[in-house]
Order: sequence, then C-alpha cells, then structure tokens
Amino acid sequence: MEIAFYAPLKAPDHPVPSGDRRMAGLLLAALRAAGHDATLASRLRGYEGRGNSTCQARIRAAGATEAEALVNRFRALPAVQRPRTWFTYHLYHKAPDWLGPAVSQALAIPYVVAEASFAAKQADGPWAEGHAAVAAAIGRAGAILTLTGDDRAGLCPLMDDSERLIALAPFLEPAPSGAAHAARDEHRGRLAGPLGLDESIPWLLTVAMMRPGDKLESYQRLGAALVALGDQRWQLLVVGDGPARSAVEAALGGLGEGRVVYAGERPQDALPAFYGAADLMVWPAVNEAYGMALLEAQAAGLPVVAGRVRGVSDVVDNGKTGLLTRDGDVAGFGRAVARLLHDPGLRHALGRAARDSVAAHHGLDQAAATLNHALTVAMAVAAS
Repeated sequence: MEIAFYAPLKAPDHPVPSGDRRMAGLLLAALRAAGHDATLASRLRGYEGRGNSTCQARIRAAGATEAEALVNRFRALPAVQRPRTWFTYHLYHKAPDWLGPAVSQALAIPYVVAEASFAAKQADGPWAEGHAAVAAAIGRAGAILTLTGDDRAGLCPLMDDSERLIALAPFLEPAPSGAAHAARDEHRGRLAGPLGLDESIPWLLTVAMMRPGDKLESYQRLGAALVALGDQRWQLLVVGDGPARSAVEAALGGLGEGRVVYAGERPQDALPAFYGAADLMVWPAVNEAYGMALLEAQAAGLPVVAGRVRGVSDVVDNGKTGLLTRDGDVAGFGRAVARLLHDPGLRHALGRAARDSVAAHHGLDQAAATLNHALTVAMAVAAS
C-alpha cells in the first residue's frame, strides 16, 4: 500500500537527534517491513514552543498552502501511485497536524495517527488553536496508535468507540543491541582506554542530549542522587552533548575527580557499543514520554534505574527489567542505584530479563503486525 508519512514535530531526517526523530524513522521502517511503500510526504515543521500566536498563524497558513500543493501533486499521479492512506506521527498542541486531515479528506483516503497527545488543560492556553486542531484530527482518524498508557488516558474522553484506539508498544530493531551484548568484552576493552574508564569497576551509563529544560533537570537530579553513593566504586559514562553542556558539567561536578567521563555526541549506530559495555543505565527521565534510550539499553541487556514518569513504565518493567523510583525522589533514585551496585547478581538478572522483554514485545516485527492491524481498522472505518 502507498502511504504518505508525516511527522509535524520532527521529520525522521531532521538534523537534531532525539528520541522523537528516532521513532519517526522506526515507524517508517516498520511500515516498510510490513510490506508498504511508505514515503515522507512533507518536512513542514508544525512545532511552535513559545505560545506565540503570530508564529502559530504563520505555521497554520503554511500548512494550508502545503496541503493544497500536496493534493494537487497526488492527484496528478497515476492512480496506482497515489497514497491510499495518510499516516501522521506525534501530534500535540504545540505541533498539530495541519496537513493530514485536509489531504486525507480531499483524496478520500484513511487517516491514521500515532502518538497523539491530548491534555484538556490546554484548551484555554496559548496553544488553544493547536489543541483544538489535535482534537479535530483525532476525531477524523480511522485509527489512533498509542505508545503509552499515559497517552491512552488522555485520548479516551474523546473517543466514542474503542476499536480505533490501538496500543503500539514502543519498539526498535533489536539486532544491533543484541550483537553489542554478545561482544561486551570487546566493546568494554575498546572504550576503556581512550575514554579513561576503569574496566574493573561498574560503569553507569547516561545517553541524553544536553538541552535546557527537562533534560538539564534530569542531569541535575542525577548528580544529586549519585553524590549520595559516597565511596562506592563506579564511574559515570555520559554520551551526549548540546547547548547546556556547561550546566550539565556543573550539575555533575560534585561527583569527584575521575568519576564522570564525557564521550560527547555519538551517531546512532555507535550507541549499541556503549549499551553493551556498560553495567547500568541511569536516567531520572524528567517528563520523558517513555525514553528510547531506556529501551535501547535494555535491548543490549542493560538494566535500568529511571524515574517512574509518564510512559517510562511502558518500556521498563519495575522489578523485572529495572528499578523505577517516584518522580522527584532523588534519595530513592540514589538508593536504587546503590542497590544494584551492591548486588551484581540482581543486576545481571534484570539485564537478562530486559533483553528478553525487548525481543518479545518491542521488536520491529511486532510493530509491523500492529501497524497492519491499524491500517485495516482505518480502512474499515473509512469504508463505513
């Protein structure tokens, strides 16, 4: 099936790395793995983060122009080459979909959305128009794929039926991480020397961009939690970079000389080696939707300590694949890390279970099957 794909927040080839960009690319891959010809329809960015009504109006107008151009372009194609479904990934009040509803209506094709977020409290805020547009898009969609229970709870009040709401577990291609796990000793030895890491002690790993806001606050909580570990033997390996680098270094500066090693930003295909070589993934996950890095870590057999925030519990099974602590409980986070440092047997058991869980529930094949089901539902709704 020909599918027009769109991500209003961040296109899959956006230059700035993020979990959102990663999932957009994975959705395209899963649609193609399911046998569909999915192509990126537009790179128009619908995001406006400051609550500026003038900027929002400009984006909305650009969306209307782009939607009209797309309709004309698709209509000019031979019938067999026209999209038979429009698929939008990640729409919310700051990044509504100004293209999909208009194009799908004009072409009389099904409209499918994945990871739509709807918060009633935004109805009268500075993004009220975007909030209303998301509600309208959800109402039009023939299938809505939800990646977390948090999103499902927000969407349920808008739904007059449950068949259109379909759970899609966050997913990835587990093979690279699985291969990294198998080559753990090789990766650990290769990384240790150049980065100044001690192979004889546990490596705590954090993989996250360094941006102001939630990311920086997570780093600050992490620094406060790890200070409490005192004289225990460990090193923290940080993979990531960004405009808040100096603030992150300040947040982790009290952990002691030689405790923190900065590896900088690394390409996606280099990350499995870090996951495979480390002993424990640590991330407070402030306001994290679910955390792609947490899922990638577990795919490599790396147990996780994270904050119990939003959809994190959809990817980390507390007590089975990692330990989750109450949001904002810095002391509790530190105790959870200390527990796994003291108990390598538990750490290894959680890591094995994490790898098994990702293979069983969060793989590309499982996602492809769920996407096919959603497309079937959307086509039935459009035909009814």
